[in-house]
Amino acid sequence: MGDGPRQRGSAATGSSADVAADSGKDTGDSGVALKKEIGLVSACGIIVGNIIGSGIFVSPKGVLENASSVGLALIVWIVTGVITAIGALCYAELGVTIPKSGGDYSYVKDIFGGLAGFLRLWIAVLVIYPTNQAVIALTFSNYILQPLFPTCFPPEKGLSLLAAVCLLLLTWVNCASVRWATRVQDIFTAGKLLALVLIIIMGVVQICKGEYYWLEPVNAFEPFQKYDVGQIALAFLQGSFAYGGWNFLNYVTEELVDPYVNLPRAIFISIPLVTFVYVFANIAYVTAMSPQELLASNAVAVTFGEKLLGVMSWIMPISVALSTFGGVNGSLFTSSRLFFAGAREGHLPSLLAMIHVKRCTPIPALLFTCLSTLVMLCTSDMYTLINYVGFINYLFYGVTVAGQIVLRIKQPDIHRPIKISLVWPVIYLLFWAFLLIFSLYSEPLVCGTGLAIMLTGVPVYFLGVYWDNKPQCFNTFVGMSAICITGVMASVSQVWCKV
Repeated sequence: MGDGPRQRGSAATGSSADVAADSGKDTGDSGVALKKEIGLVSACGIIVGNIIGSGIFVSPKGVLENASSVGLALIVWIVTGVITAIGALCYAELGVTIPKSGGDYSYVKDIFGGLAGFLRLWIAVLVIYPTNQAVIALTFSNYILQPLFPTCFPPEKGLSLLAAVCLLLLTWVNCASVRWATRVQDIFTAGKLLALVLIIIMGVVQICKGEYYWLEPVNAFEPFQKYDVGQIALAFLQGSFAYGGWNFLNYVTEELVDPYVNLPRAIFISIPLVTFVYVFANIAYVTAMSPQELLASNAVAVTFGEKLLGVMSWIMPISVALSTFGGVNGSLFTSSRLFFAGAREGHLPSLLAMIHVKRCTPIPALLFTCLSTLVMLCTSDMYTLINYVGFINYLFYGVTVAGQIVLRIKQPDIHRPIKISLVWPVIYLLFWAFLLIFSLYSEPLVCGTGLAIMLTGVPVYFLGVYWDNKPQCFNTFVGMSAICITGVMASVSQVWCKV
């Protein structure tokens, strides 16, 4: 682990050296900090681009399967969007009260202490981000290659190779320039929204033709299986997965231009937009497919396109590929900032807190993120891992929002540029209590395994972070390793950014 929570490094020889960042100040001293280059449009692109990934295109059937009827499934999508907006408002207050990169990790650490923050970081580093990025990259490669293999599945090695190329290309873009990375996000966010607009327009055309049987109340709420509270909770959990990424802008707060203004504005624009798109895309799906057809499909948007677009059905696989390409970029951009923030606080090796002198990008953190994701591409059981940690991921959302109430009590007079009513975090916590309790009841093994994975970080924290008086030989080994790796990393970053 890190040999100190906040080290400032001096520039090494050569223009491509990396230096240890300070606490994120964008001042004119000798420190090198992340630049404020993310405006309102790019901020909206980060939120929308991270929320809208492959989920809305390929797996809305998870919500329908657990909701047991079309009408309740649509209600789940709407309510989940509202709860997401409430959570984002709570995060907005925390984001401008504790204006650090790292998002909920930084908030949990500052409010509840180092162990809680480390466990949030541990589960993110160990499984959440590597597996999430690997799955998105594999989905990208699957839908790029699918048109080339119309009668069979694409070869697994081809999928992994193309996914690796996608990751390497986007890592290079993120290492080279923050501006390039945000432009990629903006372009592909626009592309995926255009694809969803096409789906919605086709749905409107279907309704105008009288194809709205499953939208009539008497049919919409006709259950195809018995309603169950535990299953409904899982429907909300599935919907929440589709909305995942709403908190990613908080990971890059230090790089926002005028964060006090642009952070809440980006939330107010992005979350309602995503909710509108999700609800109407699902309405469009049921104008062309019955619930049984939707449940039988593993790629709902592709099936939808085949039924309505005919020879132009290839548009849907390409749309999914565009969506997931932007999703990989957004996840790389934000997760690298989380690892950067953790290293800066001494919870990860200090190497990951280094940024490029001229480009002001966290190249070591980006390369670490890329490498860990490439390793996960060799793992065949990623989806089970995601199920295990999904419960913990959303548990920490609740812990973070509870931290907002704790901070109000502990520090009532702290400067809060944005201050919302405590009614909102209470509503959010009540929803998540319902969600997590019934999810634990319905899937005790999956949720329990997620808890176990998280708790493996406790001994690591006490041995690597909390234990100050380590033997001199241990500190010497860590220091020499850091020097060697720093030299290699500086050389790699110099070549990487000149390619």
